[in-house]
Amino acid sequence: MPLHGFTSILLCSLPVWIILNPVSSHPQLSQCQLIQTTALCNNGKLSSVPSGLPDYIEELQLNYNHIQTLQDDSLLFYPLLHSLSLACNSLDKLESNTFQASRALQRLNLANNNLHAGYQETSHALRTMPALRTLDLSENMLNDEMAATLLTNLTFLEYLNLSGNLLQRLDETSFRDLHQLKELNMQRNILFEIDGAFESNPKLQRLNLAFNNLPCLTDFHMTQLVVLNASHNVLEWFISRQDLNDTFLLETLDLSENKLLFFPFLPNHSHLRNLYLSHNSIRFYEHLANNDTLTNWTTTVEFYNLRKYQRNMTARLWDDGLHGDISSVEILDLKGNQVVYFPEGFIQKMPNLSRLQMCTNCLETLNMTSEQFPGSLYELDISNNRLSQIVADERTLTALGNLTYFNLSLNNLEQLPSGLFSTLPSLRSVDLSYNNIDICLSEEAEISGNATSACVDLRNAGLLRQLYLKGCNLQRIPQSAFAGLLLTHLELSDNTGLIAHQSIQGLSRTLQHLGLGNTHIREFDFSHFQSLKSLNISGNSLAHLPQSLLNIDLKVLDLRDNRLSTIPSAQANILATKLHTLFLTGNPFNCCQAEWFRTFETTGTINMVGRSDVKCEDLFQTTHRVEHFQSHVCLEESGESVFWYILLFIPIFLSFLGISVLTLITFKPKLLQKSIKKKCLKPTSY
Repeated sequence: MPLHGFTSILLCSLPVWIILNPVSSHPQLSQCQLIQTTALCNNGKLSSVPSGLPDYIEELQLNYNHIQTLQDDSLLFYPLLHSLSLACNSLDKLESNTFQASRALQRLNLANNNLHAGYQETSHALRTMPALRTLDLSENMLNDEMAATLLTNLTFLEYLNLSGNLLQRLDETSFRDLHQLKELNMQRNILFEIDGAFESNPKLQRLNLAFNNLPCLTDFHMTQLVVLNASHNVLEWFISRQDLNDTFLLETLDLSENKLLFFPFLPNHSHLRNLYLSHNSIRFYEHLANNDTLTNWTTTVEFYNLRKYQRNMTARLWDDGLHGDISSVEILDLKGNQVVYFPEGFIQKMPNLSRLQMCTNCLETLNMTSEQFPGSLYELDISNNRLSQIVADERTLTALGNLTYFNLSLNNLEQLPSGLFSTLPSLRSVDLSYNNIDICLSEEAEISGNATSACVDLRNAGLLRQLYLKGCNLQRIPQSAFAGLLLTHLELSDNTGLIAHQSIQGLSRTLQHLGLGNTHIREFDFSHFQSLKSLNISGNSLAHLPQSLLNIDLKVLDLRDNRLSTIPSAQANILATKLHTLFLTGNPFNCCQAEWFRTFETTGTINMVGRSDVKCEDLFQTTHRVEHFQSHVCLEESGESVFWYILLFIPIFLSFLGISVLTLITFKPKLLQKSIKKKCLKPTSY
């Protein structure tokens, strides 16, 4: 080929080469990657903005670099830039004219930097961004004054993140210019006071105040707010302004992990759907409202000096009917409080309630008849209370046609309404663990005409799939107890001495999880459970792994706290091809028979939970961690230690020596005496 022809081809192909490899043409850009109009330059150890990128890029990511200053000419070559991310650099400041050519920039991420050092010059740079809509200033050690300065004149800003800074107090000057603000994240600061901070933000819809030090939220009147997260503070009061007739748009209110003593005083008119109040100290006080026996007992609390232009507020404490509009609530989370009872008509005020979480409270009686739980309810969790009685009639239970999940575990139940579970047509999961409840024989269920029963009747619960009966002191489960059921999960652990072989065998086609931990089982044939994926047989003193486990396709196996000394290589090889998760701690494994551990370890697909705590004992009963044990003292083929041979040789040698000495003393005593005299009794010279 003529030289000029090759040159023309090379020149023609040069633009294509530059387009395909724009990064490799400049040594500084070796860490950047182009994807359409996005340049990814993260983790590149860059000290400045690359200047050789295409001028058409719209998004530039420079996270995790070493850029300290964004200079005036840093972005001159990228006029179409819409998004810029500089998180986790060492930025001290942005020079005043940094964005002079970036008039289209809408999203700016400056998280986790040192902007507290040069915040004043940075504020001048931010004011030159007319299109800025999203700004992230989190983790920059900003205080109140710094944040207010940086936000001056950002009139078009819609999304602002100030989390992880050092703000202590918000007032009317904090967000004065942010008239278009829709979402604000203030979590993980050290806020202890909010005084008229959001008067200039009529479009604010989502506000996150979590993980601060706010002691109370009173005079709440942000009617436009849709989501408020004030969890993980030290709130003792939440009181909405009671004189407003406007309808609040609030849909989600999170006040969990605070110090609330009273149910929050909610707006009189609202669209509240999700109310999270877990882990407070909330109780109801209806019984104190008209109690004439308590002298000097106040019925109101007054809040003074809320605002310099706001009158004082009085709240009536004991009238639980004044806690606002909860008619649209769908999720109510009250777990971890001190609720002893529901005020009269409280549940009826929530006709759309779908999830009620009441675990870890102080309920002693649940009267489902008088409370009239709504038909929309599909999840009811009343676990870990003090329930000794549940009252429900057939009409009440029939109305709960959508109830799917029912958790009654960790209570003091000994009686249940007859037909409780068979009357709930949609029930799929029931947890009765740690109650003193038995399972009814078929004949017991038929002849029982009482309103309550000491046993559980599971007949006709055709949709039931998950049943948890852990720690119920069950001794024997009737053979026909699960007849007609298609259970996928059955938990029977912590029922010591349980006899349930025949009843469980009837579920062999559908059962996917079976819990038999701490039941003292010895022989159980699992080979028929072809659908079983998870099995718990921990705490059963098993000395050998059941051979039938090798015939099923298990994914999770719990063998903790048994008496296994080893797992034969043949079994380990089969399990290694199937298992995903394996629990083995608490077994006295033999260190010299731990080939199974290497098998599971080299497979790479098995998660041995707590592998560093799996221990074994050597010949001298010294305990080691299996993963660190050195097997050089063990013979690979037989698994026996060389010390066995040493210990075996020593008594043989000592026995032979003793016999030899006795023979000499008995048959040749003179020879022995001469030998002793010759070696020990030498003449002494004086």
